[in-house]
Amino acid sequence: MDLKTALHDKLRTARTQLRAKCEGLSEYDLRRPMTATGTNLLGLVKHMIGNEQVYLGTAFGRPTPFTLPWVEDGSIWDGADMWATASESSQSILGLYDRACAHGDATIAALDLDAPGSVPHWPQERRATTLGFLLIRMVGETAQHAGHADICRELIDGQGPPDRDEYGDEAHWAAYVAGIQAAADTFRT
Repeated sequence: MDLKTALHDKLRTARTQLRAKCEGLSEYDLRRPMTATGTNLLGLVKHMIGNEQVYLGTAFGRPTPFTLPWVEDGSIWDGADMWATASESSQSILGLYDRACAHGDATIAALDLDAPGSVPHWPQERRATTLGFLLIRMVGETAQHAGHADICRELIDGQGPPDRDEYGDEAHWAAYVAGIQAAADTFRT
């Protein structure tokens, strides 16, 4: 397997993991803030739509056939890409993510790893880049946010990481967590 194929496979895996964490939840659970800074499942997906659009599209002169309202109105710079408004359906956000990923896949298929690109919002001296560099960045970004989604989903309904059941049943996890809590309790003041 060549490097481009390996990176693309890792990106597709991370995308699938991120999207899977949104399956089977209510609109409320998809949107509710799960951390003190507001991290939520739809916000993570919405954020990644923009990353896909810029890093695997615009940077290579391959704009997506759709625009993002939060980019067009500048509210992205106020965090509007990190949460879903009441007027944005989860279906529309997940659909945009699918479209952005398909567009990114087409860019990856069309270009070599050393294809030159330019990220418009980066400082001028760092703007020039390559598909290889941005593909590595996208694998990292997507995997990082898929990990955030794992935590959010576990806080919502107890669904752990994809391989949770391979390690044990509910009794196993209860005992495991009790052991961790016992160790932490020795430092309680």
